[in-house]
Amino acid sequence: MAALTAAEARGAWLAWLANERRASPRTLEAYGFAAARYLAFLQQHRGGPIALGDLGAITAGEIRAWLAHLRAGDRPLSPRSLSQALSAVRGFHGFLDRRLSTPNEALALVRGPRVRPGAPRPVSEDQAAGLIAEPGLDPDLEPWEAARDQAVLTLLYGCGLRISEALSLKRADAPLDELLRITGKGGKTRMVPVLPAVREAVDAYLADLTFVVAPDEPLFRARRGGPLSPRHVQATVQGLRGRLGLPASATPHALRHSFATHLLGAGADLRSIQELLGHASLSTTQRYTEVNAAALLSAYAGAHPRA
Repeated sequence: MAALTAAEARGAWLAWLANERRASPRTLEAYGFAAARYLAFLQQHRGGPIALGDLGAITAGEIRAWLAHLRAGDRPLSPRSLSQALSAVRGFHGFLDRRLSTPNEALALVRGPRVRPGAPRPVSEDQAAGLIAEPGLDPDLEPWEAARDQAVLTLLYGCGLRISEALSLKRADAPLDELLRITGKGGKTRMVPVLPAVREAVDAYLADLTFVVAPDEPLFRARRGGPLSPRHVQATVQGLRGRLGLPASATPHALRHSFATHLLGAGADLRSIQELLGHASLSTTQRYTEVNAAALLSAYAGAHPRA
């Protein structure tokens, strides 16, 4: 049997991602494109076709040369895009090692560019209130659907939940108590206080709900009765921000950012916000101080007579 070419190895990797890892089409497209650019560079750099065995002998210098090529091309990549491309190639080589017996230790010697996480982009208090209220004004929604969307958005903003956390609530969790136990990333559990407005929004949804939901089933239901999907919440907010004239940064996750930013602005300490959000590291929570400082500087620049 003839040895695999590098292109065939790439195809096997993408098939594995699609069939065994259930990667999304967007992930497959992005990873496949990064690996194709990597192999094209190696072929040009080495002056000939690349076989599977050659991929095990790629040097750290060649990988750094590929990154430099991406950084200095006609359309140079940003540090974040470079980091994503390197991550894709690491995944490709990991597959070659585990599935095709072609290890390469050079990748461990290559460090990607430092990517500074961007500051969160919250919405204002008025914008958050508008996003939550708007579903109730949509004539195309049944009353229970409008109440459902309002309840989910209220949980994101009022409790600082991720979409997955809000949609993981079971029917047995409602009516909500004053404290809500949430299991977040990495199976980490935290207790989140529930404001009266959040309890009222969930109660209103339950009062209008037309389906019978078993205690162990997801609380929030789709139009045909199945569990509500994260994609529905994302599409809902996308439509709402279009109607309200909000920027593209007004996403469901922006409501979680707003929860933290507005708490910080009202005097809450970082440690408390870290616990409420379920952040493993305080440094993640400290990003919100940048937002708060930016808001202060903006207000100063707009109000100071010498600004």
